[in-house]
Amino acid sequence: MYFESLAAVWHMDGHGFYVWLAYALTALPLVLMVWLPVKRMRQQWRWLQAEQRRSGAATAAQTPAMESDL
Repeated sequence: MYFESLAAVWHMDGHGFYVWLAYALTALPLVLMVWLPVKRMRQQWRWLQAEQRRSGAATAAQTPAMESDL
């Protein structure tokens, strides 16, 4: 193996901070690019479900009135 221990991997001959920072700054946008659209999609689904419930409740409330008009 190239490194003798995990400490050597972390330190990387004095360059570890910059290497791990570069990995973190690359991973963060990738995670956000996946997580934010999924979050928005879930919010949209919840809004649509609530809208359907409201629409169904309004339709159910109007149905007896419409039948009595016949």
